[in-house]
Amino acid sequence: MRAPRWITGGVALAVVWLFVAETPGTLRSLAAGLVVGLALSLPVAYVFRALLPGTTDLRRVARATPAALTYIGIFVRELVTANVDVVKRVLAPSLPLDPGVVVVPLRVETDAAITTIANSITLTPGTLTMDYDPDANALHVHAVDVSDVGGIVEPIRRWERYAIVVFGEDADPDDPAPDAELLDPDDALLGPDDAAGDDADTDGADTDDVDGDDGGERR
Repeated sequence: MRAPRWITGGVALAVVWLFVAETPGTLRSLAAGLVVGLALSLPVAYVFRALLPGTTDLRRVARATPAALTYIGIFVRELVTANVDVVKRVLAPSLPLDPGVVVVPLRVETDAAITTIANSITLTPGTLTMDYDPDANALHVHAVDVSDVGGIVEPIRRWERYAIVVFGEDADPDDPAPDAELLDPDDALLGPDDAAGDDADTDGADTDDVDGDDGGERR
């Protein structure tokens, strides 16, 4: 069963309207807010339907909705847990800090899935998505404490498991994920391109020195 994409887009905008309008949490208020949102969003989506060509597979949406809700629930839980951890570290400076960068290879490959996971990491206190390596399909994640790499990677893997379903990735959620690794501090400060550039500059400097010496001898 399929529906024009502008209709599903309008419904999605109506759901966003519930949050933007700060609709009260009662069932009656949510229903009224959804009706208002649909009344506003569907005409707009119809006018701009050329930007939403094609159709949406409603069966896939139905399968992905529970995974999306689970993803949001896990994110909220990690958000609360991370906030508590950061508060503890602020109030108790004696707690150890061991900042570093962890390279986390991903199984998701679409831009939407990668961006969603990267933003989830950044929005969680204590971690920050620094970079994405397209060749390795891996995120570089900075954390305030890398003494437990497994603890940093675990929520990312849970998010990825449900993102595979939500975004219709080719990977299987039950497939084993690639191992993450702690990035060497020197590599974290100096990227491969910079390192290659420095080597080239060094080689150039050595060549200039040799040429200069030969020139001096000839003179």
